[in-house]
Amino acid sequence: MKLAGKIAAITGGTAGMGRGIAEAFLAEGASVALFARNAEKGAKVLEELGVGDRAIFVAGDVMAQGDLEGFVDHVIAHFGTLDILVNNAGGAGDLQPLVNLSDHAFDEAMKWNVYSTFWATRRALPTMLGKGHGRVINISSMEGKHGKAVLTAYSAAKHAVNGMTKSLAREVGAAGVTVNAICPGIVITDIIKNNGPATAKAMGMELDEMIAMFAADSAIKRPNTVEEVAAVAVLLASEAGAGITGQQISVDGGTAQY
Repeated sequence: MKLAGKIAAITGGTAGMGRGIAEAFLAEGASVALFARNAEKGAKVLEELGVGDRAIFVAGDVMAQGDLEGFVDHVIAHFGTLDILVNNAGGAGDLQPLVNLSDHAFDEAMKWNVYSTFWATRRALPTMLGKGHGRVINISSMEGKHGKAVLTAYSAAKHAVNGMTKSLAREVGAAGVTVNAICPGIVITDIIKNNGPATAKAMGMELDEMIAMFAADSAIKRPNTVEEVAAVAVLLASEAGAGITGQQISVDGGTAQY
């Protein structure tokens, strides 16, 4: 029970890596608050988790500052504190060559990935700093270390998340708050299944070809799993991770070996 008694807030917490992290945290004794857009799905996930009042759901849009800040406020009011913030929500958005990329699409990538991380973290930090303990875990991407054609806006956003992680770790480390990023490779989630075909098409290939390309670029020659990402999140959230901060930890099967 590495996280017994801890309170965690997770954006994008009802599916994919967000839900996997929520399940891993619950298994280690934490209580969790999940944030996502679909209220009906949120209610269903709470029922499936079956942990009673150890899990709550708040509906809102991660690209809406008021919704996101309201979520953090609600978590602190409901549970009385906040120990762990997982900025998981994000995505690639419109995939176009840069010459065709609109201002709106670029702004959306920044809001979805960078501003959401900024807004939620800024709101959560006073509580963490006030008690001298906290964990901020940003779910970035190996595209925050690499770059691929038509992923220019997404890659720029995830590089920004990694930069924010490094600088903030320096600001708050002495106060007992750690800040880290996890950089997954391709993980086969519902998002990949639903949105992956469009991404693959923009890259000039089919979905299975895209998955194979990412896998071939790794050392393990396969996609990573949600459970592998969640295990690293548990480490960073626990006391065992107290000496780890300012890092961008790749969980990408050895694709980015730095």
